[in-house]
Amino acid sequence: MSLKIYPRKRFGQHWLRDDNVLNQIVGAACLSVTDHVLEIGPGTGNLTAKMLPIVGNLTAVELDRDLCQFLRQRFADSSLQLWEGDVLSYVIPETINKVVANIPYNITGEILQLLLGTISRPARRFTTIVLLVQREIAQRLTTVPGKSAYGALSVRCQYLADCELITEVSPQSFSPPPKVHSAVVRLTPRPPQFQPQNPQWLDRLVRLGFAQKRKMLRNNLQSLVPREHLVQVLEQIGIPQEARAENLSLRQWVQLADQTIGLALS
Repeated sequence: MSLKIYPRKRFGQHWLRDDNVLNQIVGAACLSVTDHVLEIGPGTGNLTAKMLPIVGNLTAVELDRDLCQFLRQRFADSSLQLWEGDVLSYVIPETINKVVANIPYNITGEILQLLLGTISRPARRFTTIVLLVQREIAQRLTTVPGKSAYGALSVRCQYLADCELITEVSPQSFSPPPKVHSAVVRLTPRPPQFQPQNPQWLDRLVRLGFAQKRKMLRNNLQSLVPREHLVQVLEQIGIPQEARAENLSLRQWVQLADQTIGLALS
């Protein structure tokens, strides 16, 4: 192949080259010929090459113009559908049912929202999402209440999907090695396990509740709910009034939302 390509810092490019990790990603997605897969940021196509022989259709979205040219050469005789541009501007075809990707770490939050939606507007269009992300993000997605990693992202994503850690990935698995450790996660979108009366209200509570994690919840939420009423509700659902946002389980967040919606300040 004549075209020479090099990783660009401005795109945060670190290309996965570890064959074992690539195989674990593909295995976690449980791919078959009936799947139409979306790959975000295929890079040099190492993961692409693993998936193409297995799936029925593969669509890749790549922002880097030179990489797109490289990919067109590398997969010239394949069925790969390549779209050049920003994935956040891409209109995802309805036929795509799975997402498998080594995503750009600098837009992880935006990509998660694109794929999963929000508490108030769930997407729920994919059966499986397997992503290679920064290890810190993987910990936040899969942690439990009471842990330091537990935050608004944890609540939102666990509300929308089952979140599993597949494997951790060292910097040496990439070229060039990043300064952070990575991990593979599998997200399985599903209807909420605990359905709030008003998802928009739950979304507001979670956002504000975690705005200042070190503060007690009764102080963080007093602009939405009168403090004395909030303390009463916390006690009713078995939550100490000194609790912080990270101490509440997803079920307790829904209970809190349902019992405070009528007490909201205008």
